[in-house]
Amino acid sequence: MTHPLLYIYWDPSITLFGTLRWYSVCWLVGLLLAYLIVRQLYKQQKIKDELFDPLFFYCFVGILAGARLGHCLFYQPDYYLSSFSHIVEMILPIHFMADGGWKFTGYEGLASHGGTIGLMIALWLYVRKTKISLLTVLDNVAIATPATACFIRLGNLMNSEIIGKVTDVPWAFIFSRVDSAPRHPGQLYEALAYALFFVIGRWLYKRWPGKVGTGFFFGFCLTSIFTARFFIEYTKEIQEAFEATLPLDMGQLLSIPFILLGAYFMLRKKVQ
Repeated sequence: MTHPLLYIYWDPSITLFGTLRWYSVCWLVGLLLAYLIVRQLYKQQKIKDELFDPLFFYCFVGILAGARLGHCLFYQPDYYLSSFSHIVEMILPIHFMADGGWKFTGYEGLASHGGTIGLMIALWLYVRKTKISLLTVLDNVAIATPATACFIRLGNLMNSEIIGKVTDVPWAFIFSRVDSAPRHPGQLYEALAYALFFVIGRWLYKRWPGKVGTGFFFGFCLTSIFTARFFIEYTKEIQEAFEATLPLDMGQLLSIPFILLGAYFMLRKKVQ
């Protein structure tokens, strides 16, 4: 067994400057990167600025709403659908107390699969308003998406959440706020994978800019991210007890449709 002194003891503050949560900072940095990247792509493709301006609003609302509803409905439906007050908690960032009061909690629980669905719905609404080709928008957003996903997973790492299974690999993390067991840093695995996919996606765009509008980059984004997610799930602890009864965990089951959809968009030109 590896010497425990080689393990990484992980117990950072969850806040920056004592007030701002690292998780929120990572989300904001990820969204800002996506904003700057897609803006640059629109300029390169000579798409009018006024058509870009509403995009960030649609994406922000779609991702946040989808990620929140995805977590509540995919992972904790028994809680959030059990009463009207819990439905309110699903929508608003509050928690009702036993004494009848409430407290602000922020959104504790966001699911990437739900965020992806929310984003796609938001982009559909955006193209209805702007009349830009849906595949052009999907491709441009997909080129930037892995960078955002990378920072979101770094936020999970700072929160010591979505932890991995117990292991003796020398790079294991001991998440001190959870327990004293060395575990796979599943959040870091995903963050590194998404950073790599962003670099590859940018390289593919520089080599084949004419593929924007075909759905190829949208397909590459879905296939790469969710294939990585599927296999990295094997290193992670289940998030809810009911997953222990499933042949695959919820993250893997939800990844399969996205992998198939992505593969279709990458290969469809070849099968037509």
